[in-house]
Amino acid sequence: MAAAWTERSYLELNAAARGPPRRLREVVFSPPGTAPLPAGRYGDSAGGFCYQESAHSGSLTTRRLLRTTSGDTVELVEESLDVNLLNNAVRLRIQGCPFLPGGVHLCEVQSHLVVLLVTGQTVHRLLLPHPARMYRSELITESQMQSVFTDIGKSNFRDPSNYYVIPNVPGLASNSVASAAWLSSEGEALFALPSASGGIFVLKLPPPDVPGAVSVVELKQSSVMQRFLTGWMPTAIRGDCSPSDLPISLSVHCLDHDAFLFALCQDHKLRMWSYKDQMCLMVADLLEFMPVSRDLRLAAGTGHRLRLAFSQSLGLYLGVYMHAPKRGQFCVFQLVSTESNRYSLDHISSLFSSQETLVDFALTSAEIWALWHNEENQTVVKYINFEQNVAGQWNQVFVQPLPEEEVTVRHDQDPRETYLEYLFMPGRFTNAAIQKALQIFSQGAERHMDLTWDELRKEVTLAVESEFQGSVTEYECSPEEFWQLQVEFWSKFYACCLQYQEALSRPLALHLNPYTGMVCLLKKGFLPDSFITDLEMSRDVVCLVQCLRLIGESISMEMAFIMEMACSRLQPPEKAAEQILEDLVANDTENVMEEIHSKLQEIRNPIHAMGVLIREMDYETDADMERAHHLNMRLNLTQLYGSGTAVSAVCWGVCKIATIRFLICRDLLILQQLLLRLGDPMVLGGGQLFQSQQDLLHRTSPLLLSYYLIRWASQRLASDVPVDTLESNLQHLSVLELADTAALTPHKLGKVSTVEMFFGGQRDKQQQNKVSRSLGLGPETWISFSACGGWKGLTQPNLINSEWPSNPGFLFPECLMGSCQYTQLQEYIRLLQPWCHVNMGSCSFMMGRCYLVMGEGHKVSSSTSNGIRELFFLGGWKHQPYSCCAS
Repeated sequence: MAAAWTERSYLELNAAARGPPRRLREVVFSPPGTAPLPAGRYGDSAGGFCYQESAHSGSLTTRRLLRTTSGDTVELVEESLDVNLLNNAVRLRIQGCPFLPGGVHLCEVQSHLVVLLVTGQTVHRLLLPHPARMYRSELITESQMQSVFTDIGKSNFRDPSNYYVIPNVPGLASNSVASAAWLSSEGEALFALPSASGGIFVLKLPPPDVPGAVSVVELKQSSVMQRFLTGWMPTAIRGDCSPSDLPISLSVHCLDHDAFLFALCQDHKLRMWSYKDQMCLMVADLLEFMPVSRDLRLAAGTGHRLRLAFSQSLGLYLGVYMHAPKRGQFCVFQLVSTESNRYSLDHISSLFSSQETLVDFALTSAEIWALWHNEENQTVVKYINFEQNVAGQWNQVFVQPLPEEEVTVRHDQDPRETYLEYLFMPGRFTNAAIQKALQIFSQGAERHMDLTWDELRKEVTLAVESEFQGSVTEYECSPEEFWQLQVEFWSKFYACCLQYQEALSRPLALHLNPYTGMVCLLKKGFLPDSFITDLEMSRDVVCLVQCLRLIGESISMEMAFIMEMACSRLQPPEKAAEQILEDLVANDTENVMEEIHSKLQEIRNPIHAMGVLIREMDYETDADMERAHHLNMRLNLTQLYGSGTAVSAVCWGVCKIATIRFLICRDLLILQQLLLRLGDPMVLGGGQLFQSQQDLLHRTSPLLLSYYLIRWASQRLASDVPVDTLESNLQHLSVLELADTAALTPHKLGKVSTVEMFFGGQRDKQQQNKVSRSLGLGPETWISFSACGGWKGLTQPNLINSEWPSNPGFLFPECLMGSCQYTQLQEYIRLLQPWCHVNMGSCSFMMGRCYLVMGEGHKVSSSTSNGIRELFFLGGWKHQPYSCCAS
């Protein structure tokens, strides 16, 4: 049990795109000699590819390629976390030839990236330039670069040397979708496919630009590989394989001059072939490693899966998922070489799972990551360390939930504004889901394509209001009836959005970067979707959080609204927590309070546990900055996480962290009020009641307000300001001789949150160095990769640190002022001033600036001190930090 406490759970970060949909260039090819197959012959699939040096900072290959297949179409997208890639998406359609699930294989060679495609009738080879060949520089300095797909239109898809029609004999097995593809050391493209006769055949294309014929060879169970260049022997002459040998999952491991082909067959056996030696080197009965019934042995194993993982130090690992009705089992093996060029499997671990339907799984040399759909058709993601976790306990990944099924509209709220705010809140709905709902709601009259976030919002408003006005009869209705009709029509549109959001966010696969360990969920409607980050707690704190969870699960929407309104109206959170506690006690029909009291008895020192939790969440005392200079990798921060994809993901992570921690603080305040009410020495440890009242309660309240403010900033969209207005604003600010004003570059922001504007909108070097200083780092610094492939302590945590209201740095409000976000800046200062006593002079100065810009100059005298007002009007802001002028 102790080992379980040291494990990590993970949280999915979903950064929903809010710009126009990615423009995919389309390439269509109709292979001669094929007859169209049904588009729905095979299911949709997804996958990804990472370059070998993708973990090396500053490398040209810190990218990944993601793909989805549907029918006869494959969409390929190249993404980078450091730079924005131009022309990075393509849609390739091979007419009448649906793709096999998993039938897209990518191989990296020194000069090219080779895409190998497998459809139900054809195989294809596509050559793309390697990023290292496109950009010779060793260090990336540009903020955007060309994708490998930039010149894809020049590729000759019709070159006969780069595609081949699968011959009718042996033919492709109709009841298997397995495939494998690789490149030989000579540059030949090889495709392994299940044969209609029950075995495997390998189709080989000669190297590009090298004359030669396409060859087809068949792997025989007799360990002899029959060769056929043209035509085929009759089945009766050559001796057919048994249908039980049919491979239902294929994987390949490439060596210098050979390739090991692993076939997991429907007779529950794993076969290993050497392509070079034309021999079957191993046959293993996998039923020996799992509980077997007679029915299972006689049934065909059509649901089994196979994955490989290679480590230079540990060798080759094989992960097998053995499917059985209502249950499944993972087996992990290590390939062991024996005498006479034979091999065997060393059984490492067996892990059981009760999930209903396995969608995909990924294997490393230490872990298994698995994606399921449960009986309620919900997404379940878990992982396990198969070497250290003796108990076989899977660790949870908390996936992004769907938006709520219903939106609550109070009678004092405008239904239109309430629904629009909910629909267009960052991170909640994708642009694609809203556009599809709009298309249906408008009955297909217009195609709403390539709309910006603002344009989409206007179109939605027009569509719903038009539908609403068309249904309202001529007679006069009461305000209550009018309000109710509005709610009904907006609810109808919202339900349509929710339906498409659910369909588009359905995960198709897991993608694990073997070089960094970073894990992504690949979903049907948007690529990439998510990045995963870790949360750790000690045993006592975990027990405390269980108490907080009991409180959180008992809080109704009305109770939660009490705290939200208290923060918005600048009322004490402690009073709101006390009121919520009274409501909880009055409505405690399930004895939750008694359960919380019992759980508190399990904590050795509740006050200490609360202190640890508060300290972990308080970025004013964050210690990571002190360690930053002692870490072991030098990076240029002007480039780190500079792409739009990374900015969106990191900032949505900030929003998620702020939201979760706001709720933790809210429930912690309620628990503290409960402890005060209990006054139990057994719980509080004797004389600690006064400490709880005077210390923890007053530390938790500003913590809650800080996270409320950061969440507000993460969800508040930045205004799109004309460039000439930005230039005029910067000219006015330059008169005040503000430090680094010249570093601000006028530009249109697009539809982003204010936090995204802060993190991603100021990427030039001087401003980035300024952000670096606020994080306690230099323009170039020493940092380290974490185990999951991200930059530990530099992304979400330190972005929160730079926004933390009580920290001396004042970069975030300065960014708002420099970007003409004066409405947002006013609200920020309003929410900040009553309780935060740091940067008071800065706040007064900025509020005065807001009043002048907004045409309310008469308010300046009442909101700023005389000294600041004189400095402001005389332009005497002599390169001093705002906080120095608080006198």
